[in-house]
Amino acid sequence: MALNVRAAVAVEAGRTELRELAAPATSATSGLLKVAVTGVCGSDWPYYQQLPASRGPLVLGHETVGHVAELGDVARARWGVKEGDLVALEEYLPCGHCEFCRSGEFRLCDATDWRLGGLRYGATGLSVEPGLWGGFSQYQFLHLNTVFHRVPAGVSPRHAALALPLANGIEWTYLQGGAGPGQTVVIQGPGQQGLACVVAAREAGAERIIITGLSNETDARRLALARELGAHHTIDIESQDLLETVADLTGGLMADLVIDCAAGGTDSVVTAVQLARKRGRVILGGQKRRRIPEFDSDRIIARFLTVKGMRGHSYESVELALQLIAGDRHGVKKMSTHAFGLEDTDLALRSLAGQGVQGAIHMTIDPWS
Repeated sequence: MALNVRAAVAVEAGRTELRELAAPATSATSGLLKVAVTGVCGSDWPYYQQLPASRGPLVLGHETVGHVAELGDVARARWGVKEGDLVALEEYLPCGHCEFCRSGEFRLCDATDWRLGGLRYGATGLSVEPGLWGGFSQYQFLHLNTVFHRVPAGVSPRHAALALPLANGIEWTYLQGGAGPGQTVVIQGPGQQGLACVVAAREAGAERIIITGLSNETDARRLALARELGAHHTIDIESQDLLETVADLTGGLMADLVIDCAAGGTDSVVTAVQLARKRGRVILGGQKRRRIPEFDSDRIIARFLTVKGMRGHSYESVELALQLIAGDRHGVKKMSTHAFGLEDTDLALRSLAGQGVQGAIHMTIDPWS
């Protein structure tokens, strides 16, 4: 396809340039996606700060939804899609032949880990041919190992872009966390992932869903939305004693499942273990990017706890998320709050850190607006 493509290129920490780039030529083993929208993930903020220095200029954005524009013959046979299909992509580009790929856990494949030199959509530099590896662009290159999901009929691209954050909530809360009827679920942090966990806990039939946040205006709005999505109780941990409040709500039993979605400090990891009842489960999803200075591992032993670290989503959880979106179950579409054009990519990214628009939950970039 001989055309120029407009893209938002992260050129250094915290700075984006709009550029025109040549669309990559497709081969028998590749394709090209015409991007409809791409979601702005919470992880895009640290990527924005760190990856231009380590990987050079790059196109961010990995929650991509678009129409298949071109297909090579080998790719067509492998992918089972056709030109014009509306699809949602996963960020992972697995090898397809290691033990993790063969067992369906391709997100654990070393080829998907950009920290180990692997390729990943939205985290690969322009210097890696053919360059258009991110969704904040009008077109995106499709590698042979792309993982596709067909978008259900009637679902708009903007809402389909919720698939990956919702999939994380389903994966962490239900598929890995084991939430179910009669259980108490405590979710720490009311960001995209925390709200997705609320939806998943409600879908799983949890009896008591509790979500925590801070006293600031941003978290107050998010906690209000959490109640609309299905949370039974919200706790402002700056004005209420978290452990005492959960003890009061549960008659002293504490939580069957605690999910730490909070970013930043390590205190929430310590608290997560304290919130879990005997034989409870703790899911660690929020990256801290620092070590915990003091951690009482004996409490895990004494209370017979299961503690799991999470890494993204599975194919199954993305499919389940798309079904939730298609039926707008529990009002999940309310999580989509803002849409921007390519020229406002920097504003959208800064909004993740509270430096842009107010009230943002899940944002999308529309490269054609």
